[in-house]
Amino acid sequence: MLDQVENTTLVKEDLVRVFIKGGISSPGDLLQIIQVAEEIGVEHLHFGSRQDILFASPNISRAKLRETFDSIKTTYDCDGESYQNIVTSYVALDVIPSTSWLAAHTYHYILDTFDFQPKLKVNITDPSQTMVPLFTGQLNFIASEKDGYWHLYIREEENAEVLWECPNLIYNYDIAKVVKAFEGLYVPGKNIESAKVWKTIVSSLDINTLAKGDKLKLPTGPFPYYEGMHRMISGKYWLGLYWRNNKFDIPFLKQMCELCLKTGIGKITLTPWKSFIVKGIDNKHIINWEKLLGKFGINVRHSSLELNWHLPVLDQEALDLKNYLVRALDKQDISTYGLTFTIKTKPVILFTSVVIESIESSNGSTYNILYAKDFNCNEPKYITFVKRVPKEAIPPILIELSHLYYEKLDNSNYDIDEPKQTNTSQTVKVYQCSNCLSIYDESLGMPEEGIPRNTQFNFLPSSFTCPTCDADKESFQEIEMPQ
Repeated sequence: MLDQVENTTLVKEDLVRVFIKGGISSPGDLLQIIQVAEEIGVEHLHFGSRQDILFASPNISRAKLRETFDSIKTTYDCDGESYQNIVTSYVALDVIPSTSWLAAHTYHYILDTFDFQPKLKVNITDPSQTMVPLFTGQLNFIASEKDGYWHLYIREEENAEVLWECPNLIYNYDIAKVVKAFEGLYVPGKNIESAKVWKTIVSSLDINTLAKGDKLKLPTGPFPYYEGMHRMISGKYWLGLYWRNNKFDIPFLKQMCELCLKTGIGKITLTPWKSFIVKGIDNKHIINWEKLLGKFGINVRHSSLELNWHLPVLDQEALDLKNYLVRALDKQDISTYGLTFTIKTKPVILFTSVVIESIESSNGSTYNILYAKDFNCNEPKYITFVKRVPKEAIPPILIELSHLYYEKLDNSNYDIDEPKQTNTSQTVKVYQCSNCLSIYDESLGMPEEGIPRNTQFNFLPSSFTCPTCDADKESFQEIEMPQ
């Protein structure tokens, strides 16, 4: 769904969407887009939930837009939703756990096979990660446990809760072929007849498929923290940048790209949460990044109360409500680690734990509060918690929902085995830092570090470091301790 407008003077047709295929851009390509936007008078860019770039251009002619973007060979859309960006979970690589056979080159190869701009929403995602939604596309390709093969789930109606599950796994090389075939048989305005279309595709295309084996397992871990500077497995660092108003100033973005080029950063990746991540920062260049952030007064220490929200771009009503709720909840004892929130002001495919749905009434706006089954962002089924409450009643309701979430957390949510016990004495499995001997106990977590109870050590991000001595995750060893 195209993001909403900021005020009554800016209409849908004034928005330009620049497609960043898979949410992956080189600093040089991004710099070109920024320079073009600056040339036509744009002061800041926005990031969309489909890993695209948006900006307002109410005074620019279509001919001028075509001329400027054609000059840098960049695909864009200003006609509503004629075309769509391809969403991938590439951004989560080396940031949070991923499927073992998925690597950067896998995503690049698949994206390179798309020699056309899709008209349908396509998601290509890893089910081991929890940052990028699995099912917000019309065609959702999800990595299977079989090397090189993908599940396909199809959303036949725009906001359907039930998705059609393809009976076959599809090979890497054939994803683009399948998308192109679906688009050739798809009629805008009509629901997709998936089984019929799939039968036609299998009979007419030379594609490599396998019969399905194990059923897809949805990710069950907490929503990751995606801001700030963190260590990667390689020893380098990644930096996540988020601005609460989703207005990324042109001067900062230009200098950020230039610093990437000077220091050998190859990729900048966009998240669906209106933010971006820079990977591969060398330790010796961290001071340069700190200077850049300091120069522009950029804070990279937002709480999860700030980060875990999905809002339509340029929707002032949603932004005002979010700011009100964050201020109200910040005064209370509430933890939102692992939860995500969406403010819904118009029909949209949801990928969130909790939904705050605006309902117009004769007495002004009221709100329905819903939550996903098991609070899992990738579950399409939402349960109504309360209906038609005033804005002032939302904060205590969200606190109550957060308590319900933590009460429901158990070992099955995080794929944790119960602590092992022997017949002679009771012991518990823990992880000990080999440098300072600090202990990480899965049953206790580290609430002061934002890690809730019952979080499996293997599920901690690769950027996790010892809070005492800053040793990396690999420095921890599994040991048995008496209870």
